[in-house]
Formats: sequence, structure tokens, C-alpha cells
Amino acid sequence: MKKLSWKEYLFLGSMLFGLFFGAGNLIFPVYLGQLSGANVSKSNIGFLITAVGLPLLGFISMGVSGKDSLFGLALKVGKKFAYFMTILLFLTIGPLFALPRLGTTSFEVGFAHYLSESQYQIALVVFIVTFYFIAWYLARRPSMVVDYIGKFLNPLFLALLGILLIISWIQPMGDISSMAVLGESYKRAPVISGFLAGYETLDACGSLAFGTLIITTMRRLELKENKEIVFSIGI
Repeated sequence: MKKLSWKEYLFLGSMLFGLFFGAGNLIFPVYLGQLSGANVSKSNIGFLITAVGLPLLGFISMGVSGKDSLFGLALKVGKKFAYFMTILLFLTIGPLFALPRLGTTSFEVGFAHYLSESQYQIALVVFIVTFYFIAWYLARRPSMVVDYIGKFLNPLFLALLGILLIISWIQPMGDISSMAVLGESYKRAPVISGFLAGYETLDACGSLAFGTLIITTMRRLELKENKEIVFSIGI
């Protein structure tokens, strides 16, 4: 059985992080921490199940099936179901939910607080059009998406995120154990609340769509057998 080198694992890990770390992953963990307060550890258990565990199972299911697309995987149920599932999933992680959230979150975090109320609407339109034109331009060559994300964009993003995490670790806002639990649901059932918050990241759905790209990349790294792909994903 062929095994990937540590450099190839690092490259794949970087690509996975870049594919999954979107607006939902930026919003929900912070919001979860704010609402759960002293119950953040329990909430994180539920969050990790749906935001990490389910996406991992999604990748493994694609690897075990040997299919190159979600449509091919869904065909095991039936042709009508395959069309319905594929269309619904890509609409969910695309124009219905993920794309609007991604564009507006980027705008709110990067630009909104510099603008007056009268400038907001037109600036948002200009930003969204520019933002998605650049994304479309870079995505015209699918074979280069891996390089854009894994080799260039993601290392830069990780460096910036690392700076943020280090500063927050050195200068925390307070002691977690003394933080008030602001969310009512996080008082009653912190694990379930974290579970739902993790699902709202849409990573479980995204894993079935991104699985095609990951498996294609693994095959480019000469992992031909399904068991080799599943073993590498499991690691």
C-alpha cells in the first residue's frame, strides 16, 4: 500500500483547511464561545462532532464508494434521488446559503465599519461583484484550484490567523470559568447547542462536494486504490 510523504500530507491538510475554513467557520466558533461562556468545553464537544466528525465521514464515504462525484455516490439510491440530492446540495453550499454568507461576512469584517450608512449599499454591491468575479476567474482552471489554495492563499491565511490566536492567548479577555452563559440553550443543553452550531457551518454538506476534488488530488499523488485513499483520509 502506497503511503504519502509528510510533505504530501501537509499539502493535503493545508488544502482541506483552505477549502473548509469559510464564513461559517469564522462566525460560529466565536459566536458559540460568546454564548456558551463557562460551558464552552461542553459546547465544543457537540460542535466538533458535526463540524469535524461528519465532514470526515463524508470524505471517507466518497473514498469507500470509489465514485468521482456526489451524483455517482447518490446513484446507489436511485437516479431521481441522485439528481435531487446533487442539485439541492450544490444550491445549499452555493447561491442559497454559503455564497451570500461568504460575501457579506468578508465585507462586514473588512470594510463595513469604515463606511457611513449612505455608502453601505453601493459599496456592498461593488464588493460582492468584484469578490465573486475574482473567485470565478481563479476557478476557471479547476486543476489550479489546489495550487491556489494549498500553496498560496492558505499559508498566508494561516499566518494571519496564527497572529490573531497568539495575541488572544497572550492577552485573553478574561477567565473562561467566570464567563457568563449568555445563550439560554447553552445553559440547558450545551452539547446539543454546539452540535447544531457545527452543522450550520455546512461542512458536512461541503465534504460531499469537496470530496471529488480531494480524491482527484489523491489520485494525482498516485493513490489508485480505494483503501489507500480511505487510509490516507483516516490519518
